[in-house]
Amino acid sequence: MPGDDPLERAVWRLRSRACWDDAAALLAPRAATEPGAALRRTAVLIERCLFTAEGWAPAEAALREAEALATDDEERGAAACERGHLAYASTLLGVRDRADEARSALGRAAALLAPHSPTRPLLDFRRGLIAQHLSGNPSDATAVFQRAHAGAAAHGQHLLLSFTWRHVAAMAEHDGDLPAARHGFAESLRIREELGYLVGIAPALASLAAVVADPEEAERLREEARRLVRLLGGVPGWLAERLRH
Repeated sequence: MPGDDPLERAVWRLRSRACWDDAAALLAPRAATEPGAALRRTAVLIERCLFTAEGWAPAEAALREAEALATDDEERGAAACERGHLAYASTLLGVRDRADEARSALGRAAALLAPHSPTRPLLDFRRGLIAQHLSGNPSDATAVFQRAHAGAAAHGQHLLLSFTWRHVAAMAEHDGDLPAARHGFAESLRIREELGYLVGIAPALASLAAVVADPEEAERLREEARRLVRLLGGVPGWLAERLRH
């Protein structure tokens, strides 16, 4: 999340409106020499891959540059966390099976990051994604998502908290606990709306629509999701396809 830095605020506005290339371009001058900026630029470009299934080569190039700039275990661990996430995205979206690379990179991040590192909640969340989507292990996924959720709350990482709420809710839905699922999806949506994370609001609306009891309310949520996807030019593509049916 942006602080008082005008550049970071500008990057956030662009990123949240699906203008990932523009956000990455703003970060590029700092990313050439600053490890933190290089990691943020990498994260922006990987997010683009996840939402559009495009841009893999620029994301990989940015990641290699961030890895080269890392100078301590925290920075190296954070870069490994991003490598694991890029490999996970490639596998999830059927571009190339990099599941082993994803697990290895996240394991390396776990070994490098200190126990109370602020990157730990994000690492836990991404390990939960692998357990949920690549390993098919819902019990492990639930436990790791809950740990990531607690860590995100403790560190005040609000955007990550919106993601952990979403996935804790998805596991509750998987277990048939619809009240818990509705609560989690509603919390995820609330945080994204408060943050102005526009590109993430449509998926949150669609997830909530799947578990609300009132069919009219469900359709209202889906229609709002469709409107936002159209506003962003069909992003995310996977959701645009799902909402057509």
